[in-house]
Amino acid sequence: MQIHELEPGFAITNAVTPADLDEVARRGFRSVICNRRPGEADDHPDDRALRERAEALGLAWRTIPVAPGEYGEADIEAFGRALDELPTPILAFCRTGRRAVHLWAQSRAREPGCDIPALLAAAHGAGHDPQPIREMLDA
Repeated sequence: MQIHELEPGFAITNAVTPADLDEVARRGFRSVICNRRPGEADDHPDDRALRERAEALGLAWRTIPVAPGEYGEADIEAFGRALDELPTPILAFCRTGRRAVHLWAQSRAREPGCDIPALLAAAHGAGHDPQPIREMLDA
């Protein structure tokens, strides 16, 4: 599990296991957003075990399942609401972190006064190519 902070109170990571959530809680995260779809891979039949472990650890849980590269208006709005509503710090994840960083970027870019270059730099610093994000934001 590689955790990358994108902004104060928000970070992303690659796929997590129920056991990883113990480390998430130890690191002080208070909420988790899962962007994986049920059945997308053998290691993720659904989010039940993750959700149950998160709840047992006192972590708030939100599921916003999306397919890679397929982020609709409702998904972006749901992610933005999660950022506004969940206790911070928040950790979002998918298989590689890409969906989580894309949803974060698209939701934050809608805020007045968003610093797009800083947003793209944060994504790059977390190991994600900022060019696809720029293209999504320009679309």
